[in-house]
This record gives sequence, C-alpha cells and structure tokens, in this order.
Amino acid sequence: MPLQEDLQSIMHGEVACDDAAKTAASRDTSLFQVLPSAVVHPMNVHDICELVRYASTHPETSLTARSAGTDMTGGPLTEGIVVDMTTHFTRIGEIHESSIVVEPGVYYRDFEKKTLAHNWLLPSYPASKDLCTVGGMVNNNSGGEKTLMYGKTDKYIEKLSVVLSDGNEYELRPLSKTELDSAMQEQTFLGQVYRDMHILLEKNYDAIQQAKPHVSKNSAGYALWNIWDRKTFDLTKLFAGSQGTLGITTEIQFQLVRPKKHAAMLVLFLHSLEPLAELTNHILKYQPESFESYDDHTLSVALRLFPSFVRKLKTNAFALGLQFLPEALMLARGGLPKLIIMAEFTGNDAHEAIIRAKAAQSATKKFNILSRIATTKQEQDKYWTIRRESFHLLREHVHGKHTAPFIDDCIVEPKYLPEFLPKLAAILEKYNLDYTIAGHVGDGNFHIIPLMDLHDEKQRAIIPKASKEVYDLVFSFHGSSTAEHNDGLIRSHLLPQMYGKEIYGLFEETKKIFDPENIFNPGKKVNSNWDYSLKHIEAY
Repeated sequence: MPLQEDLQSIMHGEVACDDAAKTAASRDTSLFQVLPSAVVHPMNVHDICELVRYASTHPETSLTARSAGTDMTGGPLTEGIVVDMTTHFTRIGEIHESSIVVEPGVYYRDFEKKTLAHNWLLPSYPASKDLCTVGGMVNNNSGGEKTLMYGKTDKYIEKLSVVLSDGNEYELRPLSKTELDSAMQEQTFLGQVYRDMHILLEKNYDAIQQAKPHVSKNSAGYALWNIWDRKTFDLTKLFAGSQGTLGITTEIQFQLVRPKKHAAMLVLFLHSLEPLAELTNHILKYQPESFESYDDHTLSVALRLFPSFVRKLKTNAFALGLQFLPEALMLARGGLPKLIIMAEFTGNDAHEAIIRAKAAQSATKKFNILSRIATTKQEQDKYWTIRRESFHLLREHVHGKHTAPFIDDCIVEPKYLPEFLPKLAAILEKYNLDYTIAGHVGDGNFHIIPLMDLHDEKQRAIIPKASKEVYDLVFSFHGSSTAEHNDGLIRSHLLPQMYGKEIYGLFEETKKIFDPENIFNPGKKVNSNWDYSLKHIEAY
C-alpha cells in the first residue's frame, strides 16, 4: 500500500505526499533543505498515538514534529514523516489564576493577544515572536529580550502532555520525592522511564552537575542537570529544549507573569568595544529588564532597508526620519558606532523606570559614550524593530546573498566579551565574511549572521572551517555553542566536544530510555552526522 494510503487509514487528519507539501516542509530558516517522505496534520491526540504505533512497527520510519518552521538549526527537517502541529493543535485555553493551557501549534502572536488582554505575559518569547509558535518555544527552550530578568521558557512550564514511544499520552510535571517513589512503581512505559532516568541521574549525579555550562542560558544537549536536585524530579525540564527527540508534545500548561506597565530605554552608542565588560557590569547593577545590542553592520542594513522598517512601524518615512534626528546629529559628530546597546528599565510607575534609566546613564558618563533615553513607546519601537526584525529582513531583502546561520547563537560570560569579541571578529574577517551581529549583551549571547552566496562552492567551503574556529574559540572561553536556538543539524555534532565523552554518553542513554527505536526526530542531539548536514545545505 502506498505511504499516503497507509497513513490515511490510521488517522483522521490530513496526509500529503505531493511535491508542494513536501517542499514546503523541507526548509526552515536554517541553511538546509531536507525533503520528507510525507507531511501529516494530526486532528487530535489519537492520531499522534496511532502514528507512533505505526512508526514502531515500520522500521526506518520516523516522526518529526513541526510548527512554524522558524527554527534556525534544521531542527524540524527530516527524510521521515513531518507531523505538522499548526493545522489542528491550535486551542488556547482560559487563564486560571496565573496559568493557561495551550496546544503547541498556537502562534505566539495569537497567544500573546489573549494573555495581554488579561494583563498577563509569557516573557520568554524570542525575537521571532510574530512568527513562532509556543510549541517551538518549548522544544527549543527559547529565550529572548526579557530572559535576562525572567529566564527562559522552561521556567514557565508547569505541565506537559506528551506522546511517548509506546504510543500513549502521558502528563509530565514536577514530582516531590514521595511522588517520584510512587511514579517509579507504575507498570507503564512512563514508570520505566522514571526508574531508568532516576538511576542514570543518581549514578552520575556529581558529573552531571559539574557539566552544566557556566553561562546564564544554554540549549545545547539535554539539560540533565535541571531534572533532579534530590528534592524535585521534573521531566518537563528535559523536554524543554529537546527538539522533539524524546516524544511529541500535545499540550502545555504555562505560568504567566504580570508585565510592567512603563518602560524607559537607555540607548548607548559605542565606538569601541574596549569598555564593554565594565560598562555592562555598571548597567546590570540597575537591573534592566532587557539588555540588548546590535552592531554597525545591522544598522547599515536597517538604513539600506529603510522602507521595510517604515512599513513595520506603520508610519511614514518623514515621521520616522524625524524620530531618528537625535541619533543622526550624534552620529554626525561621532560617526557610525561599532555597537548600539539598548537597556530597558521597567516599572509600574513611569517615574520609577525613568529614574533608573537616568541613574544607569549617569553611571556610564565616565566612559564618555554618546547616549540618550527613549521614554515613549514610539521612540523605543524604532530600536526594537531593528533588533527584532534584522534577521527576517535580511532573509527577505538582501539579493544575491543568503543568511547563513551557522554561528548564530554562541554565548560566553559577559566578563570575557572585551577579549572574546575581537578574536571572533578576526575569524570573520579572515574569511572575508559580510555579517551582522545582534544579541543579548547582558547575557553575553550574540547572534552572528553571515551573508553568503551559497551557490558559490568556495563560500560553502567556508562554513565548516569558520564554524570550527568560532566554536573552538567559544569553548576556550567556557561558553556554549547555543544559548537559545538549539542544536539541530547545524550544531549537534559539537556536543561531544563541548561536554566530553562521558556526558555525551549520558545524552545517548537518555535518548535510548525515551526512544529505543529512534522514532522521534533522529539525527538531532545524538547520532548526528556533520557530513550529512553539509550535503544538505541549500543554495537558494
């Protein structure tokens, strides 16, 4: 029986095996293209359970969950069956106290409209907040501009419903020691998972705790160190950031926070990176909610794509030009800055936010850096638009070259930035790369996006060479290869180098405990093949 008929016979949702459907699911926002065998749109949990049971009885069949396709790593790309969650898994529940239940195919923009209408917020949204889904946020353990203050997505997951490799749906939530003892007695697949994971974590407890990267956020590997502190056992911490390699998430219960009502933004224009570390430490003392940056390359792109930013801000060119007049005058005196820093201070009182921004500004006077304070939403939005939209606009509007996110999410402790960033720039200049840098300077996390002609074999050959040099540098500063974007096809091969054989071996054991038949999103996190990834770079 043909695959389409085979799959349609076991599920209520749609099955597509035509070229258009497969091509649409063959790309995300990464470098890669991988053509799946089929794209299915499960109607309900029953469909997903049946798909898992089908895969378990058909060797070489795999399932890869996909939502919005905004992943920059090739995480949802597969030669197996793509399970598209955005068609039917789109329910948003009601808010009860500070909690809300939502399905993984819900776009964050729609989710946020509902939560903000009730004055609640999920603060871990990424820069792609207008494009991504909440399911993608969970599976990558996303972070963004508010992570400095509020933490990443895993912090806000209260419960998950997941379908595991036995084809049954289970609930995951934090368990006390007593609850864990009870769960380990259950004669179910999940009961066996609890028993095996408890043994793995206890047997290797000290090594696992020591392996936790010394950075403020990390999405590389499996977060084994966050599961068990010998008081609470929480498998949601493992599923967050697992890129769908352990099971398929069907429902999420999030905890929400009350957003602050007012904001004031301190904007600084650095013409040298030399004071960056000391400056960062000075500003952090005043507890900014967001502490972001973008470089002169990004600003140049924004100026070149000025009409697109006008449309994004729903204004006209003359009005936007007037908004940038203070910056234009400053830049006329000092030239284009190497780095623009945005430190946003918030409060439930407008005066409180402005006072803290001004105090932080005063603390930076010793550095003789040009700065200004933006107090209105209109003023702040122009900076946020450049920061949030730069990658998307590069993808859409820079002709002849393509965004090449292969070193897009490294992180080191902020104290290392004055030494780290010049060495990073030297590598990029060595390969004569055009690139932009934007990121979360308060965390030491930078998104470096080279622009390359991927039709050119010489350009493509740079990717593995530059990648190795950049990540060798990151690891020499005790950093992580990915703070937020995850591993996927682009970075999974780095995990043995980053963590060493022992911890990587525990990642392999974890995958086997949850997915002994390798059903879920194979080739990501463990058992990756870098040569396979390089062969699937797509020249758009």
